[in-house]
Amino acid sequence: MDFVGFQQEFAHAPATERHTHNRWEPYVDNGGTSLAIAGADYVIVASDARQSNGFNINSRYDPKAFHLSNNAILATAGYAADSKRLVEVLEQNAKMYHHKHDRVMSTSAMAQMLSNTLYGRRFFPYYVFPILAGIDSEGKGALYCYDPVGNMERVVYRSFGSASALVQPFLDNVVGFKNQRGVDPTRLLERDQALKIAIDAFTGATERDIYTGDWLDIFIVDRNGVTHQKKELKHD
Repeated sequence: MDFVGFQQEFAHAPATERHTHNRWEPYVDNGGTSLAIAGADYVIVASDARQSNGFNINSRYDPKAFHLSNNAILATAGYAADSKRLVEVLEQNAKMYHHKHDRVMSTSAMAQMLSNTLYGRRFFPYYVFPILAGIDSEGKGALYCYDPVGNMERVVYRSFGSASALVQPFLDNVVGFKNQRGVDPTRLLERDQALKIAIDAFTGATERDIYTGDWLDIFIVDRNGVTHQKKELKHD
């Protein structure tokens, strides 16, 4: 039988006789967006709560930002299951640190431990883009962003997730003052300004990104602790 004949016979064969190739994917992008803004004595972290897979919404409230035991906030984007597992690992290590050293882990120590944890899984990485926020030893807002294999950078603001292509340029303009004349690019925003910008960023993102929406979790971290707010976003 020639190749053309084989193609014709296969096309007319019953579907049950055809061989199919099943593929297993270890990673899923569950959508959603996280952002964080650091100030002189505070950090604001905001994440939406929609978890989706393609055009299906798995949950309308599945948080992406987590309050850790040392009053740091871990915001994530990517694979929801890996995000939850990463939080479990960090909390276990933080408890071990507390029992061993009899003190709570600092934000900078947590940031380095997170980098080490991600790098240790570099051959089968957590599919997570984390943002760690807290207050440093000088009382200043500390913000660290990572890629899935542990590269770490301390920044003033950052956005990760499905709407980051919309949110990050907005933050570059109103927080980073990029390419603007007559402004100080190192100027830090007041807390009320940063909070309004975070809410506005998600209000705009939900108009354009179908994977971001439903609910917004906002964490404000300062020397007095952590404050949590919950706001409603678009549900369609």
